[in-house]
Amino acid sequence: MRLFLAVAACAALAVSAHGQTARPVQTLQSSAGPIKITPVYHAALMIEAGGKVIIVDPAKPADFTGLPQADLILITHEHGDHMDPDLAAKLSKADTEIWANAATKDKIPSAQVIGNGDTKKWGAFTIEAVPAYNSVRGPAAGKFYHPKDDGNGYVISYGGKRIYITGDTENLPEMSAIKNIDMEFLCMNLPYTMTPDEAAAAAKVVHPKVVIPYHYRANPPTDLNAFKTALDGSGIEVRLLEWYPKS
Repeated sequence: MRLFLAVAACAALAVSAHGQTARPVQTLQSSAGPIKITPVYHAALMIEAGGKVIIVDPAKPADFTGLPQADLILITHEHGDHMDPDLAAKLSKADTEIWANAATKDKIPSAQVIGNGDTKKWGAFTIEAVPAYNSVRGPAAGKFYHPKDDGNGYVISYGGKRIYITGDTENLPEMSAIKNIDMEFLCMNLPYTMTPDEAAAAAKVVHPKVVIPYHYRANPPTDLNAFKTALDGSGIEVRLLEWYPKS
C-alpha cells in the first residue's frame, strides 16, 4: 500500500530530472540555516545544510538521479541494503570522505572507521556513532542478524538541531542516553529489526519531536499505521513517508 505524507509543516517535494516519484523532503530550521533531509530508498537518505551534502547508507536500488554528489558518506554497517561500494564511488567527489563501521572498511578501503561511542566534528556538524544491534533476533541460537559492537546508528547535530538515524537495531538500553532529538529515522521490519509495537516503544525511550519510520519493507508488509497508533498521545509527531516509490 502506498503511503503519502499529508500536507504538513516542514515538508516539501523534490522531483528528479527524470520525472521520478516526488521525494518527500523534510526541512528542519536550525540556527545555522535550513537542514533538508531527502528520503531516497529503504535506508538511504541525503542531508543538505550549510552548502554540504551528507549521504547515509547508499545501496542499490536507491536512485540518486538528480541529486548532488556527497561531501560525506556515512555507512551504518556492511550489509548489502546499506552499503554498496560501486554506488558509494559514484556518489563521491575527489574530496569526499566516507565514515563507516570497521567491517565496511574491508569492502571500502578508503573508509574512515567510526565506532560506537565515537564523536567527531566535521565542519559545522557533530556526528556521534551510537550502538545499533540485535539483542533478540538472529538466524540461529546464539547468533544475531546485527551483532553488538558492529554497526552504528548516527546522531547528527547542526545549528542546534539533532537528527538520529538508528541503523538496524532493536530497542536497546543505550537508547535512553540519546536525548534532545528533533527528528528520528527509526527502522522496523521482521525478522531483522523490530515490530511496529517494539519500534514505538523504542521511540518513546528517545522521545524525538518527530519520528519517521524507515527500512520497513518486509513480507508480510510492516503495518505503519499500527506504529502510528501506538504513539497516539505520546507527544511525538509521526510522519509516514514513501520510501519505496514505484516508477
